Amino acid sequence: MSMFADGLDAAVQKAFTRPVPKSAGAQMRYLVKQYKGTRAVAQMLRISQRTVERYVKDQIKKPRPDLAARLEREVKARWQPQIRAKAKERAATTDGIVIDTRARLGYTAPIGSTDQDRIRHLTVALPPQHAARLFDAQEAGATEQRLREIAAEALKEAYFQDGGRRAGQLEEVRFTDVEHLEFDL
Repeated sequence: MSMFADGLDAAVQKAFTRPVPKSAGAQMRYLVKQYKGTRAVAQMLRISQRTVERYVKDQIKKPRPDLAARLEREVKARWQPQIRAKAKERAATTDGIVIDTRARLGYTAPIGSTDQDRIRHLTVALPPQHAARLFDAQEAGATEQRLREIAAEALKEAYFQDGGRRAGQLEEVRFTDVEHLEFDL
């Protein structure tokens, strides 16, 4: 996954109303219930069907680190889909999204402006249309680079141009060397 996609997922996961199952057995039982059988879960996790059955019965309690990571990722990806959808819809229609980043930001502008790239720490509330673009691109399988471009366009409009009140001739914002990135709904 990418830094931007992971950040968007983490922001949505903050909206969960119940905690994600912690133990391997509980996670495995949840996946078996979602997939309606142990065979599909075994194929998805790349383990044997018998191993899945042992986790379900709590005969095995501690998975290998790589299996534990896959198991947790798959459970979080399917946990509370309605809550996840409502949080995305609310961000895309009314609330917007907050981006907190420390990165190298610069821009292309007419001659005479100080467009030198520099490390900036920004916490900016992005309007709902930008949240909608980010979530739509993520669901469409956009690359890390495309999500970065969308975020740069959003920062251009919301931060550098202040919603059209300044820097009207600003052409392009460069968003590189991301040290920290966090989204919040």
